[in-house]
Amino acid sequence: MSEPLLLGSSGDSLREAFGEALVELSSNHSANQNDFVVFDADVAGGTGAHHFRKACPERFFQFGIAEQNMMSAAAGFASTGVVPFVTTFAVFCLRTVEQVRLSIAYPKRNVKIVASHPGLDVGPDGASAQALEDLAIFRAIPNMVVISPADALEVMQATKAILDYDGPVYMRTGRSPSPRILAVDYQFEIGKGKILHQGNDVTIVACGVLVARALDAAMLLEKEGIAARVVNMSTIKPIDKALLVQCANETGCFVTAEDHNVLGGLGSAVSEVLAQEAPCPVAFVGVNDCFGESGEPDELAEKYGLTAKHIVEAVHSVVKRK
Repeated sequence: MSEPLLLGSSGDSLREAFGEALVELSSNHSANQNDFVVFDADVAGGTGAHHFRKACPERFFQFGIAEQNMMSAAAGFASTGVVPFVTTFAVFCLRTVEQVRLSIAYPKRNVKIVASHPGLDVGPDGASAQALEDLAIFRAIPNMVVISPADALEVMQATKAILDYDGPVYMRTGRSPSPRILAVDYQFEIGKGKILHQGNDVTIVACGVLVARALDAAMLLEKEGIAARVVNMSTIKPIDKALLVQCANETGCFVTAEDHNVLGGLGSAVSEVLAQEAPCPVAFVGVNDCFGESGEPDELAEKYGLTAKHIVEAVHSVVKRK
């Protein structure tokens, strides 16, 4: 794997990378400078949208703490041909499900929902702010694409990709600084997983902040003589079925890793494919169907079993079941 791309000083934060990508796209996406707008629910400083607010104030719309109204307005804008990026914290998206379902997804409006602060990575803000259910909820809505990028480079590429895509999208970003793990020549594609590390003993499928930990786990396993394949499954819906079947045939067992409830998220999406196409053992690394608590992200990852060490333990367990 070649050296990762080094972005600006704020590039290691997924939310800041998203904001910077919006600014870049505002000038480079097309000759029509009014082809997208950004909606905010009074949290632009926390989502990275503040970059766009400063660069393009005339295309930035402040809705205050009224997320349901913001989603409905986004559907209205989209019906006129303007593409809205709707930005807020992931946990606040949960209160908008009815509006997203009926006003955006049902008519397949071209709205991009970008949610910061997902999972235990939210840290000290505590259980009330830690969205552990969002992937499951939005994955279950018809017509909705669901994406969870791994690092700042992928966020920037994915932001352009979802703008070019015609249809509703839910994309996670993140609160904490994230390691830069993807190579300069990496290319994000909606609906495609990417093998980041080769191995034939087990496949570790991860998304978001867990991709870096999956790569760390692969290095630890290598010292034990276990060759772990690591797949960055940044698109959770539509998931890359062909790649999963290929990995099942070549490695025979899986571990999934996500900063999300083990119910309904990446692990469930992977298992649904394998159960129908290529049955094999699967172990899950994620939050075990409970709420989180306040603490630093690394402390919470340790307590709730989301570290590289826990991925290694899951690999040991699942390899025995091959």
